[in-house]
Amino acid sequence: MKSIKVYIEIISEGVKLPEYANSYDSGMDVFANEEVEVKPLETVLVKTGLKFAIPEGYEIQVRPRSGISLNTPLRIPNSPGTIDAGYRDELGIIVHNSSTKDSGEIYTIRDKGNKPGNYKILKGDKICQIVLAEVPRMEFEKVGSVRDIGTDRNGGFGSSGHS
Repeated sequence: MKSIKVYIEIISEGVKLPEYANSYDSGMDVFANEEVEVKPLETVLVKTGLKFAIPEGYEIQVRPRSGISLNTPLRIPNSPGTIDAGYRDELGIIVHNSSTKDSGEIYTIRDKGNKPGNYKILKGDKICQIVLAEVPRMEFEKVGSVRDIGTDRNGGFGSSGHS
């Protein structure tokens, strides 16, 4: 398997480095470096305590963890998020609580059942995953019409059906 070197800086105590759960996984789990409560309809930034230097021609994509998406109302609203090769600040994960009501309870990401209410993200929780992706550069060539280039599927948004 091809490996690309990405440099990582730990900027605070107790940071857990991203890790692959299995050797064949495409995404590395990323851990929260702070405790954060997310109230219904609130969006927060969860710090990771990490900075990266990514080689030119690559990006790191931030993606949700499927278990959190299935079992909680917590979402990563800008998914996939992009960390550009030139970004050198701390990786922060944007998390939104899509609950519309406060049940008076405080849950964690380990709670099942997609319960509405407040959620507490604990330091050390796996909050997302990151994937390294190669990013080719686009080069535009102006043409009079794109209709005769390649194959036109002859349809707009939603034209391929509902299955």
